[in-house]
Amino acid sequence: MRGATPAVTVRDLSVRFGSTQALDSVSLSLAEGEVHGLVGENGAGKSTLGKVIGGLYQPDSGELEVFGRPVHRWDTRRAQDAGLVIIAQELCLVPALTVAENVFLGRESRTFGVLHADLRARYRKLEELCGFGLPPDAPVETLPIADQQKVEIMRALAREARVIVMDEPTSSLTADESERLHEIMRWLRERGTTVVYVTHFLDDVLGNCDRVTVMRDGRVIRTAQAARETKAGLVEAMLGEPVDMLLPDLPEAPPPETEPVAEMRDVRGAALRGVSLRVRPGEIVGLAGLVGSGRTEIARALFGGDRIESGQVLFRGEPVTDASPRASIARGMAMIPEDRRAQGLVLPRPVLENVTLPHLGRFTRAGVLSRRTERAAVRELVERLGVRPAALDGDISVYSGGNQQKVLFAKWLLGRPEFLILDEPTRGVDVGAKSRIYQLIVEIAAAGTGILLISSELEEVVGLSHRVHLVRGGAVVGEVAGPGTSVDEILQRLFEVEQPQPRQSPTAGETETGGRP
Repeated sequence: MRGATPAVTVRDLSVRFGSTQALDSVSLSLAEGEVHGLVGENGAGKSTLGKVIGGLYQPDSGELEVFGRPVHRWDTRRAQDAGLVIIAQELCLVPALTVAENVFLGRESRTFGVLHADLRARYRKLEELCGFGLPPDAPVETLPIADQQKVEIMRALAREARVIVMDEPTSSLTADESERLHEIMRWLRERGTTVVYVTHFLDDVLGNCDRVTVMRDGRVIRTAQAARETKAGLVEAMLGEPVDMLLPDLPEAPPPETEPVAEMRDVRGAALRGVSLRVRPGEIVGLAGLVGSGRTEIARALFGGDRIESGQVLFRGEPVTDASPRASIARGMAMIPEDRRAQGLVLPRPVLENVTLPHLGRFTRAGVLSRRTERAAVRELVERLGVRPAALDGDISVYSGGNQQKVLFAKWLLGRPEFLILDEPTRGVDVGAKSRIYQLIVEIAAAGTGILLISSELEEVVGLSHRVHLVRGGAVVGEVAGPGTSVDEILQRLFEVEQPQPRQSPTAGETETGGRP
């Protein structure tokens, strides 16, 4: 930690959103040249504090000092001019612009208002540091969410910030990419840059941070040296009580002869190469693969979101001939997508409307919506899932990531699906919410719903699945049992290089290329 003057100091900072007290008299000092971990449950106030520091939110009361100077008027432009940048959990990119244009947006080289043509050279220099391998000319809207996350990280680095708030920066990255980011954080620390690392991955906090601050219910519980903390101690401080971090026991798997609720037979598409799989009622089947392996594409093809070129999708033994999300929902299927904000929820509509949107016919008679029946059904689910705040009219856009995810579960559980696809169901949620979601998944399966589970956390997909399909290059390349299979075994099989088939001597009358002379 370099300087005697803190990089950022907040004193008695408070922020309120309507009836929700997001920050309650928070005081915290961030040293210059340190990596400072910020942990807590969803809704604890971590992201709100980061957004106040980055100029996205204005505090209702309290003091903010930046490099020893009191701040009275603060917004994102003033924050960036002072050297403070935030990488928000919600990506803020311009979809139609290229990767390089997004990275240097607002920081383009100009002379008398004329742009310089050095964008590519500047990008290449930054890419050498990051090692993400992103093509500079690719439009951001064509990139998967994991690569968009990398663009956000590169944009922050391009601003040569003195303080960088990273809010869940590894939520969409692979293990190797996350370690690369941790190397960049250590490099920034050596340069004297302060990094605020907001994450739910407590092992990453303990392994990469100098100090860690625990928040709960909008307040700072404690700040301590990371070397003196333990994972169990952090969890207990976050939740106010010990929590069982073990995965729940799975319900008994259905017999192999049970007819599948959903099935794919040799399905091929733009990103799929002959995928076959089946999920039985009450069974949890996992998909394990690296980012870009085709896991999400399999889920979308099953749900009718992507067109298939050949092969068959069956539901309850009947071929699906009218594939579309609307038809899938009507059959009894549901899907929780990996990007809840862009694909799962309607922002900023209230909780009630988000939950009942696909099911309005259930609460309508003669074209009239029964608000009383609708509210009663949603209230029951909100209470069961522990959504906080529990207000049915609450603006979903200001809810924490974990509570947004619970609302998304409520949206589809209201329809009592027979088959449920879960794509990264615990991405960006805290350890407490994750534990509750695990239990919920097991309860759903125990009630007879078939589940297809996709997760980048291999421990999660192994521990929660009866069977796990290994996916590589848009194809299922193997199957392993769930609990009891080691993560190392799965990684080894996922990284196996396909062996070329031995060439056979051409038969009489054929050329070496296999064609007729």
